[in-house]
Amino acid sequence: MSDYLIKALAFNGQVRAYASDTTQTVNEAQKKHYTWPTASAAMGRTMTAGVMMGAMMKGEEKITIKIDGGGPIGIILVDANAKGEVRGYVTNPQTHFDLNEQGKLDVRRAVGAEGMLTIVKDVGLRDHFSGQTPIVSGEIGEDFTYYFAASEQVPSAVGVGVLVNPDNSILASGGFIIQIMPGAEEETVSLIEEKISNMTPVSKLIEQGLSPEELLYYILGEENVKILEKMPVSFTCNCSKERFGNAIIGLGKEEIQDMIDEDEQAEAHCHFCNEKYLFTKDELEQMKEAAQSTSN
Repeated sequence: MSDYLIKALAFNGQVRAYASDTTQTVNEAQKKHYTWPTASAAMGRTMTAGVMMGAMMKGEEKITIKIDGGGPIGIILVDANAKGEVRGYVTNPQTHFDLNEQGKLDVRRAVGAEGMLTIVKDVGLRDHFSGQTPIVSGEIGEDFTYYFAASEQVPSAVGVGVLVNPDNSILASGGFIIQIMPGAEEETVSLIEEKISNMTPVSKLIEQGLSPEELLYYILGEENVKILEKMPVSFTCNCSKERFGNAIIGLGKEEIQDMIDEDEQAEAHCHFCNEKYLFTKDELEQMKEAAQSTSN
């Protein structure tokens, strides 16, 4: 089955909840970037949180997530939108370590815990909303939990997980975000806290075959959950030769002439999907003319 996410309310509107299966989406990213297991887990957890945060947006709004914890993986960058589309990459995709004391992929060691989690929301206005919080663990889920509480003042629980096969492909990936609404009863909060503190890791539940709906039923109780919307999730990159061409034109005619003089061609590379676009000398000459006319 294709990846998807769900939006839901629980306990008569006291709780807002999201859950997603991102196995195929993260597997697509793994193939594009040739990530090793620990890097796959860090990237996949961030993409999973990102696609659910994207689902909180509306229309053409977008969100960009940057995690820079000072660890050997470098920066993790993820873009997502309100349509379930997400893309992401890590600076050093061939990062991997032995399993940690809990027998899990050592994401904390790869990400580092000396840095910041930055969220930029593009809501179609000239000024973007930007929030930034310190990385508290490097495990990703806990870092997003802290971000929601500190930057958006929304008490939340974020669970994200990735399991990797011996051949580096993705066995299971997914997660949940559960948010407590103003006026929620203490009994409801205590119930959720207890369930989450004792639950099976989310990646294991997805490996066992739980759907996003069943994930929320497992945490919140089926009788308490009202599903609002189901949305497909996919790795989608909006790069194109035309976009890169326009960016080169924007550099100006002198810069383009330098490209012609030095290499007689230019190659553009998309970090998000690893696609490469080659511009021939003739194409660069045409772009130089376009740059000339726009500057006049």
